[in-house]
This record gives sequence, C-alpha cells and structure tokens, in this order.
Amino acid sequence: MGKALLLFTLLFFCFIGVGSAQDQMASPQIINYNNEQYKAGIQNWDVAQDKNGILYFGNNEGLLSFNGAFWNLMRLPNFTSVRSVEIDAKNRIFVGGQDELGYFFPDGQGVLRYHSIVPMIPEKYRKFADVWNLTILNDEVVFRTTTAIIHYKDGAVKVYKPEISWEFVGQAKGQLFAHAKGKGLMVYEDNVWKPYCTDPILNNSVVTAIMEYAQDTLLVSTLKNGLFLMHDRKLIAKKTMLDGVFYNDRIYYAKRIEGEKYLIGTTSGGVIIINKAGKLIQRYTYRDGLQNNNVRGCIIDRNKNLWLALDDGIDYIAINSAVKNIFPDKSKQITSYAVAGFNNRLYIGTSNGLYVTAVESGVKDLSLSKGMFSEVQNTKGQVWSLAELNNHLLMGHEDGFSVIEGEVARQIYSVPGTWLFQPVSNVFPSADIIAGSYLGLQKISYQNGNFINGNKVEGITESLRFIAFDNDNHIWASHPYHGVYKFELSADYKKIIKQDVYNDKHGLPSFMYNYVFKLKNRIVIATENGAYEYDAAKNRFAPFPLLNSAFKGMPIQYLKEDAKGNVWFISNKKVGVLDFTQPHGNRPFSIHYFPQLDGKVVGGFESIYVMNAENVFIGANKGAYHLNYTKYLDNISRPQVVIGNIRLIGKTDSLIFGGYFMKNEVISNSQDLSGTLRLANAFNSLHFEYSSTLFEHRKNIEFSYQLVGFDKSWSPWLQKTEKDYTNLPAGKYTFNVKARNSIGNESEPVSYTFEVLPAWYQSIWMCLLYAVVFGLIMYLLFKWQKKKHRIAQAKLSYLHLLEMERSEKEIVRLEYEKLEADVDYKNRELSTMTMHLVQRGEVLAKIKNVISNVIKNHDINDSSPSFRHLIRLIRDVEKSDQDWDNFSMHFNSVNAGFFNKLKDLYPDLTPNELKLSAYLKMNLSTKEIAQLMNITIKAVEVGRYRLRKKLRLQPETNLYDFLITIFRSDVTG
Repeated sequence: MGKALLLFTLLFFCFIGVGSAQDQMASPQIINYNNEQYKAGIQNWDVAQDKNGILYFGNNEGLLSFNGAFWNLMRLPNFTSVRSVEIDAKNRIFVGGQDELGYFFPDGQGVLRYHSIVPMIPEKYRKFADVWNLTILNDEVVFRTTTAIIHYKDGAVKVYKPEISWEFVGQAKGQLFAHAKGKGLMVYEDNVWKPYCTDPILNNSVVTAIMEYAQDTLLVSTLKNGLFLMHDRKLIAKKTMLDGVFYNDRIYYAKRIEGEKYLIGTTSGGVIIINKAGKLIQRYTYRDGLQNNNVRGCIIDRNKNLWLALDDGIDYIAINSAVKNIFPDKSKQITSYAVAGFNNRLYIGTSNGLYVTAVESGVKDLSLSKGMFSEVQNTKGQVWSLAELNNHLLMGHEDGFSVIEGEVARQIYSVPGTWLFQPVSNVFPSADIIAGSYLGLQKISYQNGNFINGNKVEGITESLRFIAFDNDNHIWASHPYHGVYKFELSADYKKIIKQDVYNDKHGLPSFMYNYVFKLKNRIVIATENGAYEYDAAKNRFAPFPLLNSAFKGMPIQYLKEDAKGNVWFISNKKVGVLDFTQPHGNRPFSIHYFPQLDGKVVGGFESIYVMNAENVFIGANKGAYHLNYTKYLDNISRPQVVIGNIRLIGKTDSLIFGGYFMKNEVISNSQDLSGTLRLANAFNSLHFEYSSTLFEHRKNIEFSYQLVGFDKSWSPWLQKTEKDYTNLPAGKYTFNVKARNSIGNESEPVSYTFEVLPAWYQSIWMCLLYAVVFGLIMYLLFKWQKKKHRIAQAKLSYLHLLEMERSEKEIVRLEYEKLEADVDYKNRELSTMTMHLVQRGEVLAKIKNVISNVIKNHDINDSSPSFRHLIRLIRDVEKSDQDWDNFSMHFNSVNAGFFNKLKDLYPDLTPNELKLSAYLKMNLSTKEIAQLMNITIKAVEVGRYRLRKKLRLQPETNLYDFLITIFRSDVTG
C-alpha cells in the first residue's frame, strides 16, 4: 500500500511537471488531412521524404504520396496495408506490407512501378505477415517481421529466423541492430546476428528506436519503459520529467533530429520533442489541434517542419514556421484586440478581459517561451487597447480606462468605452493624454506619477476609435461613416475651440471608411483606395506618394509604423508589411504578405503590436498570432517546383509521365531528351500537374507556365497548379513551369518535352501520295477543262443556231403578225364594202319603191322617156358587176386562194354559186345575200340547196363550217 501510494505520488508530480512544462506561449500552425482529402485509408503507419521533397506515407490501402498539391495512391499487388516506408540513396522507395515487400521506382516514363522482392525469398519463408518496420544502411535493406528478418542487398535476399520473435530493427552509428525477444539487442556483423546487449531490462522492454547520443553512447527508446542510455553495451535508465508520459502513453517511434533534439511519437500522448537533457521543448496533442494522439510515424521535412502519420489521418505541424497561434484561454478561443509587452510580461487584451503571462528571459522569440496565461483582475469585458506611457501600462476598456499594475487593473475613470489614447506631446513625461471614447474625447492628466481623470473634452459626442496628433498639436480623429475630423483644442485641453470635417469633397475617395493614423511624421488616412495624406497648404487630402505605389486601388483598414520605419498594414483581413529596410526595384521598400494570417484578423478591430523583428503580435478572431519576422525572411528560400503527373485528356490509362525524370535508369533532375515521348496525333490533348514542396508557404506560392511551340509567352503568375492543353497541332513542344514566393524569388524552370506526331494523313508517304493524286487530279482537271471547253463551244454554237432560229422565227412571227394585221385590215375593208353594197342595195330598192309609189299615186306616166331612163339607170346600177369585181378582188386578197381551191375541188360550180359561197363564208344572212345578189330570198334558199348538193354535203353538215374548213385548210396548206 505504501509503495502504491509512493508510485501514485511520483506519477502525480510527474504529470504536474509535464503539464506545467509543456505549455508554450504559442502553437504552430497545424494542418489536418483526413482520408476524405487524400482519398485513401484512415490509418497511416510511416512517412518518408525523397530528394525532391515529395512525401510518402504507409497507408492502410497502399503507398500514399503528396507533392504539395496532389495526393496519389499506389497499391501493392495484394492490396494490403503498407506498414513501413524508407527511401535509399538511389531514391528507391522501399515498403513493407502483409506478406509483401519490395520497392517503388520510376519506369522510363517517370511513373512509379512496384518491384516485389518476395520472389527472391525462399518459398518456405514467404508467409511472414506484416513488415512492421524496415531500416536502410548504405546499400543494405532490412525488413523486420515478427517471424523473420529479411536482409536485401545487391539483388540477393537472406532470411533470419528468431528463436521467439523479432521486436525491432534499426541502425545507428553505421551498425544494424535488432531486438530479439528473450535474447536482447543483437548487432549484424559478418552476415550474422550477434548478441550486443543482454541487459535483463530488454526481456520486458520492447525497443522502438536506437539513436546517437554521444560519441560512445546510444539513446534507446522502449515501448513501455521510457528512455535508456546504452554505454559499453549496458543500459542505464535516462530519467526525465516526461517519464510518466512515456510509461503510460508509450513510445512508438523515436528519431534524432538536428540540434541534438529527439522527436518522439507516442501511441496515445501525441508527439514530443525533447532536448539531449530530456527537457521538453515542444509537445502537440489533440488538445493543440491534432486529429488524434495516436502517432505511428514522424518526420522532420527538409524545411524543418513536422509531419505525422496518425492512426486516423495525417497532420502537418509547422514547427519551424515564423507564424504561430497564441490562445490566452485554451478553453475559450476568444478574440484578441490588443497586445503589449511590459516588465517581462506579455499582456493580451481580449473580448473576455486581459490576460498576462511571464516570459522567459533571454528568449528572443517569445513564441518559444514557456508560460501560462492568467486573467488580470478587474478586466472582465472588452479590452480595446494597450499602450505603455510614462512607464505605465495603460488599458482602454469598454468600462473605461485603467492602469495595469502586475496582474491587477486599477481603474482611472468609468466613462463607457475607451477605444484608444494618445499623449498630447512626445516629450517624456507627457502631462496629458487624450482618449477616444464612445462619447467623444476624454482628457487624462498625469500628475506626480499618477493618472487622473481630466473629464470629458467638450464639443464632440461622436464615437472616435481613431485619433492622432499632428505636428501642430491638432488632434485628428475619424468615424468610419461620418468622415475625418480635425480638432483644435483649448490650451487646457478641456474643450474644442475649432472643428473641421473632411470627406470626399476634400480629396478623399469616399466620405466613408476613412481611418486616421500617423506615419512618417504625417497624418495619413487609410481609405478604400489606398493611403492619403493631408496637404495643409491646400487644406485637402491627396494620395500619399510614398505608399500609394503599393496601396493604389487597395482598401486599407489599418496602418502601423514600427521602430525601424516599416509600415504594417491590413487590407480586407490580409496582413502585410512594407519593409523599408529592403528596397526592391525602383521602390524604397519590399512588400511581404503573410497568407497564414489571411482571414484570421478581427474585421473592424484590427491591431498589430510590433515589439521587435522577432516578436510581432496580431490580434485575431481566435486568440492572437505571433510572427517572427526575422525568421520569416530567413525561411523564404527559393522555391522548388516539381512537375507531377501528365495525362492524356479523355483517355483511359492516360498517365504518360509520373513526375520522375529518368536517364540511364537513374533518377535525374531534368528530362533525357534522347527519349522524348512521341504521341500519336489522336492523343493531342494533355493535362499537366505541378506544385511546390515548400509546404509552409503553399498559399504564398505562385506559378507561371509556358508551352514552347504553342504559347507565345509565359502565363501570368497564378496559384493554379494544373493546366490543360487541347487539340495541339502536330509539332514538338516543351512545357515549362516555374514558381515564385511573396518576395519574388523564382525557382529554376522545370521542363518536359514531347512531340505530337502528324496525323496519318499528314505523313511523308501520304504527302507523296497527295502529290501524285494532286498531279493526277491536275491532269484530269486539265482534260476535263479542255473537254468542258469543247462542250462549251458546242453549246455556244448550238445556242447561236438556236438564237438564229429564234430570230428567224421571230421574223416569221412578225411577218405573220403583219400579214394578220393586213388580213384584219382587209377583212375590215371587205366588211365595210359588203355593208356598203348592202346599204346601197337597200337605198336603191327604197328609191325604186318610192318612185313606183309616186307613179301610182300621181298617175305619172312611167312611159315618158325621162322616167324610163331613170328607172333604167337604177336597174343598171343594180345589175352592174363592177361592185362584184371589186368585192371579189378584196375577198381574194383576204381569203387568198379560196375561189381557186373551191374550183379545184368542185369545178362544176357556177359563178353565182362561187359568189354565194363567198357570202356564206362571210356568214351573211339570207336577206343580206339576196340584196347583194339582187335576187329574192327564196332564190337564195334555192341557191344554198343546190350549192350543198354540188358540194356533196350531208344534211347534218353546216355549210358555213364546211366553207371555213376549206378556207383554213387552204391557209395551212
């Protein structure tokens, strides 16, 4: 019982010691990668890094690689877990799985291919379950399973069986060591395993690592029993304040790192870094941001940052980063508004009061200082500002204004809301202070080493969060929504005697979002469009030439000048600095941004406290951030760019380059142009991936690319890490890519050359065929053209003949029309004559009748010579053939050949019958015919009858139609 109590007491104090020792002021950035991001198994067992900076993780589903932008999973042939990973000098990636071991190495196309060593193992030893760890010494690779050690060298394999089991294999100081259960620590000499240390402790302590410690001493870590020093083949327990952690949380992995430090991964206590004396330097657990405390593998990468292979996920800890997080209260991730260092203490003003911690003396980088924050009494609520004046630390608080005395705040006044305060003079000690409050300006007097409330400054009730004194002792203030104020105070600073307001009418780009600061001994306004300074001669604001080359077009919310004249600024929650100690180009400063802080600062309540170059503090939404600016500049090394996978777009199994340049089966830094890949023309669309292995500055790295042979110039600098080219024409191309960091340091370009072959229809033989076909086509075209010419000539001749024929027909038509016109004219004349004859006959008949009636009525003797002579003349006129002759002549001219045809057909026709036929053809009535022929109507009917008989007409045949038929047949004939 006494022993148990003693053990409990020891463990308790160990834990207290560990707890107090482990708390560091600041925590580095921790990035968590879960299996949904890297697309592989949950568990990760080991991690290694090659000479290009690419990381490899032993994962439950295979070997997982990460080049800074892209994750790739490569499976083992039997699809088992990869428990162990190591990389040799030839960059062969050796892995151990379940019943599988071998190495990955690039093929001719730079694609990692797996080479199994299992076929070299005697068949009876091929069932060896998990390869729990492996180690490489020079050209020897040793795989450790519980049932066998498999030794691989120069393509040959040796298998070593244990009496019970193998618990560990590793190397230190040029020797291979193994832990055999029941036999202690073994060393590999002369191709056999020999006993090295048989200390009884090893019977119950599984060795997990052997590391260099001193010239003749090794440091041995065990799974459950902590650390031991091995000197002269004997073990000596190394006691540390962390032994309680080592005993309970177990040491699963350990490795010596630079600076005589040791990296220890535990099974349930996170990762620990200790120094040679066993003192805790850093510890990170789930509480600090890890995904879990089960660490299976660790590595310090080339940039001195830490990667963890966890039981659930992968974590990156930027332990060498210049940017770290500070949580004044780790149970509450409260917002920080102000930071100040005073009397070897660091104070952080938050949304939940003021916190303080002591800092270690002699530590330049305070983020490495050990310390625990405690709350300063009487500071509950929002702490808006902290500043050292007259050797006192002063605090602006939502409840007023206080002086901080150690870990207690003494309130000077309780006027609601003190934003910040400024001394009215830079001469020490300043007599008075003016504070900006929720209700305007407040005076604070300094008398006999004490601060006294000087009451409110009369004349303004506006909330003023930004104030500054100019060289004429005028006080400038601003309100984000109301403009910029210039106040002239009375001599006793109790009231405002003059007030001016400046806005967009006075040169500022807007009347809103203007913030007053004092920089370079000038009043400067941070605006939505850069920085503006006050021109007293013109009583206007104008762009500040010194800063506007960097700030033009940028919305600026915060400006701060440090002791070296550098200007720190915040723009839309992005933090940067204009470093006037490092001119760049034609500017007197260089510009640096800190992407790790993007979006982390408090919008509307930005604050930066520059203690010195090693200690810059930035208020944040969650805690505060510490920036070691000197280290940041040192860490900005020239970035290295790597080309990742190159794939054909839209094709299956499209990987044509895996990211490794090969030359004579050795990994090279550049492509072997003698083996340039030649792609068929159908494969002319490619996808390029590229990245930088400067993991800490991933967000700060930009890339530019050019496809020589296609792009005329380099692309703009972008953070994009992939590029597609589609439908490239045949030709030889070189894809170049380079990277740069925030200060403009560029990497050497990395190139990949390839060739797109012409399409089959663009080959030389096809070109010759095209020439032959073209010549044949030209020949046939010539012949066709000649034939076409002949056909065209024939067609022209034919058209000419047609035109002539058409012209002749047109002439005939015109003659026919003229003839028809003549016929019509003659018909009209004949008709007129016929009507005239008919009318004359009628008139003569009437005259004759009248004369006859006169004779009858007056008894005139018709025998008188004169009367008889008159009657005789009338009769002669009626009987005269002259009219008929005229009629016949006209009729024949109109009806050419009618009488001749009629006579030819019917020669026995009499003249009177011919005359009757003409009248009938003219379709005259019987009465009209009788008058023309001077016969009776009955005589006409008789003449018609006789004519029909001579013409031999059937009764149903119309006489008129028949005569017309004869006329038409005569015309057509």
